Amino acid sequence: MPIDNDYFKNRQNNNNGGGNNNGGGNFQPPFETPEFFKNFGKKAGMLYVVIIIIGALFIFKPFVIIESGQVGIKATTGKYDETPLNPGFHLYVPVFQKVIIVDTKVRLLNYRSVEEMSGFDAGIKINPAINILDARGLPVSIELTVQYRLTASGAPFTIATWGLSWEDKIVNPVVRNVVRNVVGGFNAEDLPTKRNEIATMVEQGIREQIENLQGKPVSIESVQLREIVLPIKIKEQIERVQIANQESERVRYEVLRAKQEAEKRAAQATGEAEAKRIEAQGRADAVTIEAKAQSVANKSIAESLTPSLLQMQQIEVQGKFNDALRDNKDAKIFLTPGGSTPNIWVDTKDKARDAAINK
Repeated sequence: MPIDNDYFKNRQNNNNGGGNNNGGGNFQPPFETPEFFKNFGKKAGMLYVVIIIIGALFIFKPFVIIESGQVGIKATTGKYDETPLNPGFHLYVPVFQKVIIVDTKVRLLNYRSVEEMSGFDAGIKINPAINILDARGLPVSIELTVQYRLTASGAPFTIATWGLSWEDKIVNPVVRNVVRNVVGGFNAEDLPTKRNEIATMVEQGIREQIENLQGKPVSIESVQLREIVLPIKIKEQIERVQIANQESERVRYEVLRAKQEAEKRAAQATGEAEAKRIEAQGRADAVTIEAKAQSVANKSIAESLTPSLLQMQQIEVQGKFNDALRDNKDAKIFLTPGGSTPNIWVDTKDKARDAAINK
């Protein structure tokens, strides 16, 4: 509480006025008032104003801090500003203005057949699997995950148009509609084999429909086809077809293998026969060559046997006979008809040979 300086002044004046009774007019107060308290009365009003302002800041909070991955939408008397507030510190006028903070980070929308705990992340939403009738009217369930984010630049327009529940009004209906249109054009038993084609068609359809909306309110990051849940009878039928296909493939492989083995053996037999033919041809060619060479040699020999040469050879043989008669006077000489060379002589000292000749 401020100290009243007038109290000390009155006390001093009273003491001065009645100084004769107390015997003096030089009364002093018991202590000197600090300079701060002397001027406190003048500054008290300003201090009160500061305190009131600080209290009002805490009570009305006319500022907002926007974090990364968020944007702010300022509404003045209910009308949204077209330009969003980027991350940082921003002031606004309470009562007349308010700031709505929306998340622009990537969000996940999961469509599942079985509910699973996924924590408390507000950016992950779980919806039931999408039930569809195939081209023949059989029930099929599709499980997929959609990753998307709110477009920061168009956030004010999106919230003004669709409201804060924009996800359930933009993303969810488009996803269900596209999946039904795409999957409904196939037979249930064809879905597993055409999974990649269906996933591409679904992602393209969702992306085109959402990003073509006015202002491009949402950006699709990815669409992942997680599971195609078929009826039990269709599963059993597909399994039987797969088993039959595997058996047919095995038989075809065995036939192809047997054919390859037969072709291999035929090739080996052909190779062996060709080798033998080549070998026989080689031998025949060798005999032919040898015969031709012999024929040429005989022809050369025949051409070289002139009458003079034959006569000379006869003289040489006759000389050998004469030499033989000198050694063996009992030898017998036989002349071939016409006196051709050579003549034949036989040693008659061999009685057995001599008897054979005489016969």
